[in-house]
Amino acid sequence: MAIDKENASVWATAWEMAAFSFRYPNRETAEAVVSGEWTAAAVEIVEALGGKLPEGFGQLPVMEEAQDAPQEADAIVDTFLHTIRAEATRLFVGAPTPACSPYEGVWRAADDGVQPLLFVNPHSMEVERFCKACGLGRPEGTNEPLDHVATECELMQFLAALAAGATLPEEGGITVDQLPDGSPEAAYDQFLLTHVNTWMPRFAEKVMEEARVPFYGAAAEYLKAVLDLAK
Repeated sequence: MAIDKENASVWATAWEMAAFSFRYPNRETAEAVVSGEWTAAAVEIVEALGGKLPEGFGQLPVMEEAQDAPQEADAIVDTFLHTIRAEATRLFVGAPTPACSPYEGVWRAADDGVQPLLFVNPHSMEVERFCKACGLGRPEGTNEPLDHVATECELMQFLAALAAGATLPEEGGITVDQLPDGSPEAAYDQFLLTHVNTWMPRFAEKVMEEARVPFYGAAAEYLKAVLDLAK
């Protein structure tokens, strides 16, 4: 689905939701899932884009527990947060290796038949150069490679928001016509084609296959639906 000013704000929300779902979980994540807000938002976004998630999507047992015992909601959120943090660590951090790497460079290195190296592989460096061309850099105090699934989704959110009429931050030091290919829409299409579509659909499928906690299966299902609609 081509992005234009009419639908760009919905796409920005869609990518923001994807990024939120695959960042390392915090209490906000747990509260959104336990309350049902995460599921409702995912369904609404996909439908706004013209798609549909399966019936029963995101109906996690933990939500029923919270509804049956609202006085224990805080304890349920705490328990659920512990559960999804453990699962996020198993899936995306791993010891010694994650079940499903969240980095484009690792997936693309496997495609190239070479040893994956975070930060210094050519695909990760391409993402870093693309971000810099958009006036973006690594947030101060962080050392996360920029080809993480959540960060790439944040970049797509940023470009979609620009296409919807948002203004570039002054500290970036660039103008809209200096973006890759000269416009937010063109930069969005370029990054989708040359980066997101090369690995993220396979990442989503792998998470759906590997997830032991239903939330991550649902998050991957949501991401896959967004990717399919973005083609």
